[in-house]
Amino acid sequence: MSAPTAQNAATTGDAGNPDSARASLEALRTEIAKAVVGQDPAVTGLVVALLCRGHVLLEGVPGVAKTLLVRALAASLELDTKRVQFTPDLMPSDITGSLVYDARTAEFSFQPGPVFTNLLLADEINRTPPKTQSALLEAMEERQVTVDGTPRPLPDPFLVAATQNPVEYEGTYPLPEAQLDRFLLKLTVPLPSRDDEVNVLTRHAQGFNPRDLQAAGVRPVAGPADLEAARSAVARTTVTAEIAGYVVDICRATRESPSLALGVSPRGATALLSTARAWAWLTGRDYVTPDDVKALALPTLRHRVQLRPEAEMEGVTTDSVITAILAHVPVPR
Repeated sequence: MSAPTAQNAATTGDAGNPDSARASLEALRTEIAKAVVGQDPAVTGLVVALLCRGHVLLEGVPGVAKTLLVRALAASLELDTKRVQFTPDLMPSDITGSLVYDARTAEFSFQPGPVFTNLLLADEINRTPPKTQSALLEAMEERQVTVDGTPRPLPDPFLVAATQNPVEYEGTYPLPEAQLDRFLLKLTVPLPSRDDEVNVLTRHAQGFNPRDLQAAGVRPVAGPADLEAARSAVARTTVTAEIAGYVVDICRATRESPSLALGVSPRGATALLSTARAWAWLTGRDYVTPDDVKALALPTLRHRVQLRPEAEMEGVTTDSVITAILAHVPVPR
């Protein structure tokens, strides 16, 4: 089914219609697929994060199109995007901006940093020291940055998509728990299947240039009005007391697991409920089911728990612990 473009929606007056917004957001998969082969779960996760006003941590080895994925999403949504390559010598002001003296006016003026955008791609966020990592905390949580005592609001929508390499730890600074908890979702970006990898090479042999998305045919299929209409519709999605109780039971089970040193906090429970509502709406329903909660449990909770050292030595993973909990917590009827 073909979805209306953002421009068409604006001219027909459907940009604020929830059904039109859902169709436009569904069309993102097709549009992003013009640049990125596969990775549907990561695309869905980024859309869910936008609907929930959350942020995403993308984890995958180098070369699996994490950066290209975020750029293609921004191009498909007609949103502004900026990229910051995190390095050991990056300063907080390199992200937030700073005051610059203007000799002509003899005054200081504020020069905005790259954080003043809609989609901020924080590449290899774990390669910069904690002081610079913390510069993002206020931006992610408060949607503003404070420079020289003056708070400055960020654009809306605003999403941080941070990437990190899971296999290279030399010269890196692991994200502290407080900052990990600020990410709504942690999405794993796996290596492609053989067929997908052949498709990637075929595209490159035919002249595909990942730096020129316009030449690849990526066009805006949704806009800020669609996103706002979708957010309003998600906020109206029904959550019963039984579903709320199910979310709480899952999160409480993580706190009692013998394999975990740290379980999910109430903030994590709120995040799981929020992502389940967004997923329910995206799939065409105005109410949340237990399957919606299960579908978003791993990406929403995997970075909010911490394994005990002995469990880690035995090869236990956070995903396996959460999967086992989902299998044992009673599902409401």
